[in-house]
Amino acid sequence: MVGLRKAMFGAGCFWGVQSSFDGVEGVVMTTAGYSDGHTRDPTYDEVCTDSTGHAEVVLMEFDPALVSYRDLLIHLFSIHDPTTPDRQGVDLGSQYRSSIMYFNDEQKEEAVRVISELDASGNYSSPIVTGVVPAGDFYPAEEYHQKYNEKHGIAGCGIQLG
Repeated sequence: MVGLRKAMFGAGCFWGVQSSFDGVEGVVMTTAGYSDGHTRDPTYDEVCTDSTGHAEVVLMEFDPALVSYRDLLIHLFSIHDPTTPDRQGVDLGSQYRSSIMYFNDEQKEEAVRVISELDASGNYSSPIVTGVVPAGDFYPAEEYHQKYNEKHGIAGCGIQLG
C-alpha cells in the first residue's frame, strides 16, 4: 500500500501489545520483536535475562488515512501503565519498559505532546515514565511469538478468552 507509515512501541509483554494493535482499524501489519538494545540479533532467552538492553516492542505499519499517529499513541497509553518503570503487571525488567521509538521528528514531537497532555490531565497518580527514543535496529521475535495470543486463544498476557 502506498503511503503507509511505521510506528514502534513497547508496553510490556509484546503478545498483548501486538494483539491489541492488530485490532486497530488502519493498522495493516504488526511484528513482535526487540529494539533499543546493544546486542545484535538477540533471542527471547537473551532478552529475558535483562542484559541485552532491548525492550519487547511491536513494529507496525499503519495507514494514516485511516488512523493517525496520535490515535495510535492514545491507544498505546490506554493498554498499559506508563507510570511504572521497567514493569507491567507481574512482568519485571527493562525489557518490559514503556517506550515510544520514533521514526522522524514529527513522531517525536507528537509523542512528547501527548505525554505532556496526559501528565497534565490528572488521570495518573504518578508521572509518565515512557521513554521517547529514536527508532533503532529492530529484530523480529522468533516465529512462535508472532500473533501468539491469536494462535493460543489468549487475551492480554495469560488471560484465556471465553
